[in-house]
Amino acid sequence: MPPRAVSSRLAWMKPRSLQTLTGGCRVGSLRKVGTAFTAAGSISEPHNAVPTPPVRLPRRELLKDAKPFSDFLTDTFHRQHDYLRISLTERCNLRCVYCMPEEGVPLSPPRELLTTPEIVMLSSVFVSQGVSKIRLTGGEPTVRKDILPLMQQIGSLRSHGLRELCLTTNGLTLHRKLEGMVEAGLTGVNMSLDTLDPWQFQVMTRRKGFDAVTKSINKVLELNKHGAGIKLKINAVVMRGINDRELISFVEMTREKDIEVRFIEYMPFDGNKWKENKMVSYSEMLDRIRETFPNLEKVRDHKNDTSKTYQVPGFAGKIGFITSMTHNFCGTCNRLRITSDGNLKVCLFGNVEVSLRDILRESNGGEPIDEEAYRVMRQVELDRRQQLLDQSAPLILAPNEQKLLEVIGMAVKRKKAKHAGIGELEHMKNRPMILIDSLPTTLRTDRSQNSAGDVARSPLPVLGAPRHFVPLAPGTATGYVYGQQLRCFSRTSSRHDTDDDSRATLTHVSPSGSAHMVSISGKIASKRVAKAVCSVVFTNEMACKLIREDQIKKGDVLGVARVAGIMAAKRTADLIPLCHPIAITKVTVDLAVREGEGEAGRIEIEATVACEGKTGVEMEALTAASTAALTVYDMCKAVDKGMSIEGLRVVLKEGGKSGRWVDGARVDPPGPTSEQHML
Repeated sequence: MPPRAVSSRLAWMKPRSLQTLTGGCRVGSLRKVGTAFTAAGSISEPHNAVPTPPVRLPRRELLKDAKPFSDFLTDTFHRQHDYLRISLTERCNLRCVYCMPEEGVPLSPPRELLTTPEIVMLSSVFVSQGVSKIRLTGGEPTVRKDILPLMQQIGSLRSHGLRELCLTTNGLTLHRKLEGMVEAGLTGVNMSLDTLDPWQFQVMTRRKGFDAVTKSINKVLELNKHGAGIKLKINAVVMRGINDRELISFVEMTREKDIEVRFIEYMPFDGNKWKENKMVSYSEMLDRIRETFPNLEKVRDHKNDTSKTYQVPGFAGKIGFITSMTHNFCGTCNRLRITSDGNLKVCLFGNVEVSLRDILRESNGGEPIDEEAYRVMRQVELDRRQQLLDQSAPLILAPNEQKLLEVIGMAVKRKKAKHAGIGELEHMKNRPMILIDSLPTTLRTDRSQNSAGDVARSPLPVLGAPRHFVPLAPGTATGYVYGQQLRCFSRTSSRHDTDDDSRATLTHVSPSGSAHMVSISGKIASKRVAKAVCSVVFTNEMACKLIREDQIKKGDVLGVARVAGIMAAKRTADLIPLCHPIAITKVTVDLAVREGEGEAGRIEIEATVACEGKTGVEMEALTAASTAALTVYDMCKAVDKGMSIEGLRVVLKEGGKSGRWVDGARVDPPGPTSEQHML
């Protein structure tokens, strides 16, 4: 559809009216630009309908009906969360170096992702509680086939309080769908563009597409000339030695074009090989820009802005700085995120998530809510409201809405004052960025029902917690509390928590059977030590003799194996998917040659790892011992092809809540007394 067609379709209103429709609340009407809504809530094209201008109530009337902001979306620091970001897909048609690991990410099965009706239902629940801005993200949201009808349905929530419907995109295919999005109510576009050099674009994104992104930018600017009223922002992640030389070129973009270029400090996410020396700080970027534009002026920011905004006098556009790493803006954070697999994240850098998808699907027998199920649920809700003679409330269509709100409210109340600092973020497990805006620590609600008696036995009640979140006695609970960290895995316990082995279940498995990293954010850091052993057993005496005399052709077997074990301990989190990265304080790997006693000989290996942290180092010790053994095997296989590696096990574990364990048995109670044994 050419721009002229868009202009004629919107000709009945002035630009200010367009902004009211696309950016403001429509009271008492379900009519919107280019479409009409039937009584059942479905979408149909108008038949020669004459659009009515937006209804504006007097300010006094609006104030009279004003209500307190939802307690469910207000945290303990009085931050009101009226901004919701929803990831529509895990897929992306680019492979940006700061966003996605080079090898890509494993995609969730389609069944685990939110369906369109589920996204609409969740959007309606949040808008009913005061969310006024929804941003659709990914992955890359424009690759979703039903992006336009989905935006139309979310756009209908403008009559119930939604004021802004925005999109974050890489711009590759935006120009093809932009006009339909404007008709659906699009008010803002954040487009990723990290370089103005087509060749450098291909290096940073590992794909071609610079011309397509440029076409999308020009398309937005062209539609804005016809009254579309889209706020356009260009996001550029600045990386030292890669694109930091282009700061001035980006500022020049704002000379003639009414856009805001926002420079983002390079942030650490899983798989993006973040290093602090690659990050260009806000203050450094500002100084470098002021060398060319000394008259750069600060623009007053709004309360919840994520960026610090500046403008060169006389320029049409602005520039901004998103300073997540050096000057966090957590104190005024009003954002919540729903991942494409339906998890609620209250903080971008938080590794704790709560599944809203599972709760939503309880109303459909645990199955995904497709269009057919949605139609049935919608009709039931319409019939109910007809009986109540209430047609004014948002069409939420979530039978278990109250349960959803309780879980949302609990997650929001547990939001911290601010996220971790640079030193912690680079070691903290989190999703790759591509999957945030779907497998680290995930809090999923247990689908089993607790009896009233179970709740009554709860030794650690949580104020305001819904019943399925209350931590119960070991073995009967849907969750546990470690320190202040609420764990809500399905009846999860471990051998350390109960003497009844029949009650022990896997801590890394969610109720749906998928693997997830266990949360350690609420645990208390302490000194921890683990020791693992194994042996390389030979079938002839020659191997031991050559090792002892340092005559193996590949070199010093014991020395190389020792170094290999130490290096492996430090890389455990890279090798074992669900292990937390740990700042190890000490690794020792000892190897001893044993001969005689009716054997051809063996190498006994003992690896000891220590740290001061929130989780144990058993896996690091096992990785060190096994890697040292594999190194011995590799260096000696030409001499003894029948050797074997035997007896890999943890023989000592100290520290943390569980106390001191030797050969799998507890020898000291948990607590401070175990620290006397630490190295």
